[in-house]
Amino acid sequence: MPATSPLSSPATRLLAEQALSRSAGAPLLGGNAVELLIDAEAHFAAWLDAIRGARRSVLLENYIVRDDAVGRAFRDALVERARAGVFVAVVADWMGCLGQSGHAFWQPLRSAGGQVRVFNPPQLGQPFGWLSRDHRKLLVVDGTQGFLSGVCISAKWLGDARRNVPPWRDTGVALRGPVVAEMQAAFAQSWAETGGELPALAPLPAAAAGNVTLRLIATQPSSAGIYRLDQMIAALARRTLWLTDAYFVGTAPYVQALTAAARDGVDVRLLVPGASDIPMVASLSRSGYRPLLRAGIRVFEWNGSMLHAKTAVADGQWARVGSSNLNLASWLNNREIDVAIEDAGFAAQLAAQYEHDLTRATEIVLSPRRRRRDKLRGATERPPRAHHDGGSSSRAATGAVRLANRMGAALIDQRVLGRADAGPLALGAIALLLLAALAWWQPAVLAWPLGLLCAWLALNLAIRAWRERRRRPDDAD
Repeated sequence: MPATSPLSSPATRLLAEQALSRSAGAPLLGGNAVELLIDAEAHFAAWLDAIRGARRSVLLENYIVRDDAVGRAFRDALVERARAGVFVAVVADWMGCLGQSGHAFWQPLRSAGGQVRVFNPPQLGQPFGWLSRDHRKLLVVDGTQGFLSGVCISAKWLGDARRNVPPWRDTGVALRGPVVAEMQAAFAQSWAETGGELPALAPLPAAAAGNVTLRLIATQPSSAGIYRLDQMIAALARRTLWLTDAYFVGTAPYVQALTAAARDGVDVRLLVPGASDIPMVASLSRSGYRPLLRAGIRVFEWNGSMLHAKTAVADGQWARVGSSNLNLASWLNNREIDVAIEDAGFAAQLAAQYEHDLTRATEIVLSPRRRRRDKLRGATERPPRAHHDGGSSSRAATGAVRLANRMGAALIDQRVLGRADAGPLALGAIALLLLAALAWWQPAVLAWPLGLLCAWLALNLAIRAWRERRRRPDDAD
């Protein structure tokens, strides 16, 4: 690696470290051990092994815990530990688990002495508060082992051999060392958000477990730590910046940061799903390829059933793994957790995995007349697409935002639209025409839902006003 890289040069490292710490809102921690975990089978085996070996505590936080063979295996392992006297605490997201697992699913764990809380169900007085989700995938065992990932607790991640659907492609890490205390503190914050404080747990060991330095970025709504960090890395990278993302919907500032890096000679690559679990989102995301490709950024689509990983690796020195997608839902709206690792050995591992993934991907390129797809050598044919039965992020909202952005650009002429925007614009036009026809011929069909929405908003605003009026002066922010 060139000595000029700001991620490793002694002359600039102190300044870069300060900038990264302030951007992420997280200090650099030394003395950690990190193990790369690839795909759900490896994740589930490591997670269950750690849970079954727990002696003091198990803290689990996940966006989706599904009532299927995998979900029941985890629940039963937690039940067994709770009956053995281990403190077991679970935070599951209300929206992520809606229709996936409910009160009856968790009752055996509660009966065994475990505690389960649901994050942010709809509440009166907060008409849109439910939009903020807990998208973290976190496990801490005995205060000494930590895991974070993009993997949810669902058999869907394992694929379906009967329908010839391969496993989902996902990435996570197993961690030991001082970072585990930070992970436990992050869980405690989520626990406090859902009710009372987390009981005092056994003291954590202070001894180092390895020689890896890293930052734990546990974001909350509007904190934007990962967003600032992603922008900073795009500015600091000098040689390479390789990104993998499941639901890429880049904002204008982030796209500009990537294109500026590419035009400055950085090898910027973006690997995204070719077959998303919500096809509409993949189609809408493709409309954002053109400015990236024109700037020299290489875009690849994964040929497997679903690419769900969220990773970045820069200059062979820096890497990020976690739950955050490159979109506004993750950057500004959700609770997310990622680890930013400054270690050449781990970065080399992740870069090697990235290059391996590209052998199963299709590169998207521009041509003067049409877009064509050049398959890399060794690329495999696309298997059957994953069937949609729910997802692990705010993908429908993301797709709606993308469509709204396209329509807004067309109506107020904010930017030049490309040929790829024609599909979303036509879809929006058709939807509006159908609504107009419905309003003309059957106004009551629209009036009743609109009336109910207004009543719901009025009730919540009234409750919020009443609560604010009752607040004591010393409770003011």
